[in-house]
Amino acid sequence: MTLRDDRIKSEWNVEVKPFRLARYPVTVELYNGITNKTSSFLNAERKPVVNVSWLDAITFCNKLSQQAGLKECYTISPDGETVLCDWGSDGYRLPTEAEWQYACKAGTTGYRYGELDKIAWYSENSGGRIHEVGKKELNPWGLYDMLGNVWEWCWDLYDENVYGSYRIFRGGSWAEEERGCGATCRRRSHPTFHIDDLGFRIARSL
Repeated sequence: MTLRDDRIKSEWNVEVKPFRLARYPVTVELYNGITNKTSSFLNAERKPVVNVSWLDAITFCNKLSQQAGLKECYTISPDGETVLCDWGSDGYRLPTEAEWQYACKAGTTGYRYGELDKIAWYSENSGGRIHEVGKKELNPWGLYDMLGNVWEWCWDLYDENVYGSYRIFRGGSWAEEERGCGATCRRRSHPTFHIDDLGFRIARSL
């Protein structure tokens, strides 16, 4: 898989090993069920969970692994500053950036896997709000909402030398303009950052 950073005009290749990726972003229903939290919004269960930081997502993955009887992927230091991933674990984790892009493209070669209005909720058709998962057309590999609706956290550091601990998120959102909803668009923020159009999707190594 070829990744590209338009900011510094560079490309690099990453090997993608076999993995599984969830059909939908993590929903409010699943997140609250695992974390024992409650939602303050009515009829939110089938919508992607948002306002979750990268560290929240990592913690959720470990809790889900525990409840499923799987080996946790992440070791988190008490201060949350250091997170290590056991790639040999059978538990749940965030996808790497390369895995996410590979799954999003699903064998297609363009910026998107279909016509944007048909596959994604974005600023022009979302009505300024988040939507239930699975209401737009799926990609060729059966994955929904890979573009639009919510940005999705990935495992990777963005550029450690310049941005320190900033992590990557991908995919665009209900609030994003058309140009931001593409398979190769990259954004980043601090692992404690959270906002109302940023969620995540879970993966497992095979």
